[in-house]
Amino acid sequence: MSRIGRMHITVPAGVKVDVSENNLVTVTGPKGTLCEKIDPAMEIKIDGNTLTVNRPSETKEHKSLHGLSRSLINNMVIGVTEGYKKQLEINGVGYKAAKEGKKLVLNIGYSHTVVFEEPEGIAFEVPQPNTVIVSGANKQQVGQLASEIRGKRPPEPYLGKGIKYSDEKIRRKAGKAGK
Repeated sequence: MSRIGRMHITVPAGVKVDVSENNLVTVTGPKGTLCEKIDPAMEIKIDGNTLTVNRPSETKEHKSLHGLSRSLINNMVIGVTEGYKKQLEINGVGYKAAKEGKKLVLNIGYSHTVVFEEPEGIAFEVPQPNTVIVSGANKQQVGQLASEIRGKRPPEPYLGKGIKYSDEKIRRKAGKAGK
C-alpha cells in the first residue's frame, strides 16, 4: 500500500475543505482559495478535521493515483495556510533585479531587460538587488515561475554567473590548463 497515500491530512483551524461532485476539491484558507480536480476513482473522506484518501482497488493505476491525490490535497492545505516560497540568487557583474509595480525587471547581461509580470496569486519580493523571492499559495505555480526566471540565465559552470536557487550547488569546472 502507498505509504504517502495512507497518511491522514490534518486540516488546521481556519481552513475549509469542500469535495463536490467528480472529486473537485476546493480548499479555502487565510492565503486564498485553491481548486483541484482529483481523479474520480479516488474516495476522499472528511472526518472532522482529518481528511483521508482511499483507493478502490489494487491496480497499478489506482496505486499510483493514491499517493498523488493525497499529495495534491496536502499541498493545497499547506499553500492556503503557510504558502510556498522559492528564493533565487543572481550572480554576475552588473546583474541585478528590481521590482517596478507588479513587474520584475532583470538586468542579466543581455542588451535588453527581461521583464516578468506578476500573475494572479503570485508575489515577487526583491530584498536585495541580487535576490528574488517568488511566493504564493499554489506550489506548482511558484515552482514553475521560479524555473522560468532561472531559465532566462542558468548558472554556468566556469564562473558561476547566472540565476540559481539559493539552496542549489553549482558543480564548477576548471578552466583551460596552461602549459
